[in-house]
Amino acid sequence: MIFSRDYIGYLARRTVKHLIDAKMITTSAPKLTEERVNAALLEELSLEDRINEEVRVILDAYSEEMRKSGAQYAEMFKRVKNELTRKYKAVL
Repeated sequence: MIFSRDYIGYLARRTVKHLIDAKMITTSAPKLTEERVNAALLEELSLEDRINEEVRVILDAYSEEMRKSGAQYAEMFKRVKNELTRKYKAVL
């Protein structure tokens, strides 16, 4: 993940505060709202990490075939990642 968990928590707090101050949302439990926003941000930002891990698993399964055919790991990683990104309809 490109951001630390502390920074994501900070972003969640600032986002909720800004939304409340701008009267875009109302809440009787701002801390709970912050926790939910934090969880949503963590989930979304960790998507690329999960896709990368899935790509590694796929490429490990085909490592012998890739070695025999002379395929470059970096190029195959990029191709498989693009395919999974389309499959999951993710925006990275």
